[in-house]
Amino acid sequence: MPRILKGILTAVAMLSMGHAASANSALDAFNPDFDPSGAPFRCIVSNVSHPVIKGVSAGFVLRDRIWEKSGGQIYVDFKPLSMLGGEVEVLNLLQMGAIQGMGVSSVAATNLGPRFGVVNLPFLVDSFEKLDQFVNSGPLFDHFLKAMEHQGITGLDITAYGTYGWASVEPITTLAEARNARFRIAEAAVNQLIYREWGLRPVVMPWPDVPVALRQGVINALDHTPTVCNITRKFEVANHFTEVGYAQGLFIWIFNTAWLNSLPEDLRKLFEETVKEVASEIRKEAESQENEQIRRAKDAGIKFHRLPEKDMAEMRSRSVKVHDRYKREINRLYRHDDYRPADYLLEVQRYLEFAP
Repeated sequence: MPRILKGILTAVAMLSMGHAASANSALDAFNPDFDPSGAPFRCIVSNVSHPVIKGVSAGFVLRDRIWEKSGGQIYVDFKPLSMLGGEVEVLNLLQMGAIQGMGVSSVAATNLGPRFGVVNLPFLVDSFEKLDQFVNSGPLFDHFLKAMEHQGITGLDITAYGTYGWASVEPITTLAEARNARFRIAEAAVNQLIYREWGLRPVVMPWPDVPVALRQGVINALDHTPTVCNITRKFEVANHFTEVGYAQGLFIWIFNTAWLNSLPEDLRKLFEETVKEVASEIRKEAESQENEQIRRAKDAGIKFHRLPEKDMAEMRSRSVKVHDRYKREINRLYRHDDYRPADYLLEVQRYLEFAP
């Protein structure tokens, strides 16, 4: 059995047994089977979530693949489970060069790269099929990955963690019911715009703060994906899920540009190619994982709901204002951009056949 798979199965067992171990204990099964101490190049990479999630496990796959392909010249020291803190503070560490990489959620990524917000816009990249289309869009996707280059950060590829909806303590079956809930949302401008336009009550909160806030009733609903909610045990408190399906959850794999430039040319090429190789493999597994996690959640008694079509139509209609209000940020061009469309958002909308 491959060691990464064995580590994932061990972590799943720990979660299902209600294991109260620390993050370090949960990661024991993922320790490398090689000694990285002699590596000439070291790359610390952060992520907020659990490596049982396929989109997160890419960090450990990347670690082992790059070690092998580079002949032990590059060690990717992957630190998931918010070991280095919340995403906004870790983005600052990355920009300063204190760490070298990050699998940042697309919602938090807009803090340094507003263009990344295009994938968070409601009902645009809202299915696994649309995500595949976008990744294979050539210059549109390449332009997307350059969103942070003016900040000294290079985007290389993306992995996925499922389809966004609402986990809640009480069932949410209508938009009126949703307006009585207190939703945790990410520290991101796009998400705040979305929830304001939908007439909902968002509570902006770092991901590490969510478990306590949920248990203490500071929030009673959560904007996230079923994969994340089930694996990270949010369903233990919020045991309802409303399948809104307005966006795909993505991790964007970003790296400090100065660090990339410090690598010898052959190692930089190997590093970048391997990130893309691993991301492509892991993306294919995200949809099947979501289906499996939904099945497991339902078997455990979690109730899944859908909104009436009239409510979904209202949300889609209101979402147009979100697109319009964030358009300027998404369309902004920087000196490093070689693709310079007059209206990037419009090109993406047409390519993905956005129909509010």
